Amino acid sequence: MSDVWLTIVVAGVGTYLLRASFLAFADRLVDLPPLVERVLRQIPPAVLAALVVPQLLRPEGSLDLWQPELLAGVVAAVVSWRTRNIAATLVVGMAVLVVVERLT
Repeated sequence: MSDVWLTIVVAGVGTYLLRASFLAFADRLVDLPPLVERVLRQIPPAVLAALVVPQLLRPEGSLDLWQPELLAGVVAAVVSWRTRNIAATLVVGMAVLVVVERLT
C-alpha cells in the first residue's frame, strides 16, 4: 500500500471515529452549562458568515464594493430580516443577482 492510500485510509478512519464519538457520547452532553450552550448556539451563524461574507465582498479575489453579488446579498439580507422567510430570501436574492448581472 502506498503512502498516499495509507494517508487516505487513516484520514477516513479518523474522520469516522471523530463523528461516531459524538453519537456514542451524546447522552453525556445533555446537561451543558449555560455558558457552553450560549457559545454553541453562536457557531452556525459564525460559520455561515465565514462562508458567505468573503464571497460577497471578494468574489474575484479582490475587494470590490460595486458588484452584483454584494447588492444581491444586501437585498437578500433585508428581505430575510423583514420577512423571516427563507424561500422569499432565496428568490429575491437570486432575482436581484440575475437582473443586475444582465444589466451590467
